[in-house]
Amino acid sequence: MFKEFRDFALKGNVLDLAIGVIIGAAFGAIVSSVVDDIFMPIIGLILAGIDFSNLFIALLPPEGATFTTIAAAKEAGVATLNYGLFINAIVKFTIVAFVLFLVVKAVNRLRRQEAAAPAAPPAPTTEEKLLTEIRDAIKTRGV
Repeated sequence: MFKEFRDFALKGNVLDLAIGVIIGAAFGAIVSSVVDDIFMPIIGLILAGIDFSNLFIALLPPEGATFTTIAAAKEAGVATLNYGLFINAIVKFTIVAFVLFLVVKAVNRLRRQEAAAPAAPPAPTTEEKLLTEIRDAIKTRGV
């Protein structure tokens, strides 16, 4: 059973998948930073200074209490509906989906180019060359 597991775990596809997951996690961190630190502040500036990371609705707050940040509401123990964070997640997803679309498109283009260009026939082996010489010699003697 251990041998079967080892063979499975060491297959090229499993290792490729593991590497892909690790790179994907790193890429996710980069996308999160780009969205949170670059895109959302610009979008917020365009929309009159709105900070999307602090857009929320307090659910059943204590009477008369108002909260300006999600952290303040959480500290008071109030449940919140964080629709600003949801908007951030949608932007992140859109960026990741678009980048993956571009990668798949590029890979498909490369595959089509490989399929369109026929491979050159392999050079004849030494045996084939010798057999061709023998055939040609027999033809010339027979004429």
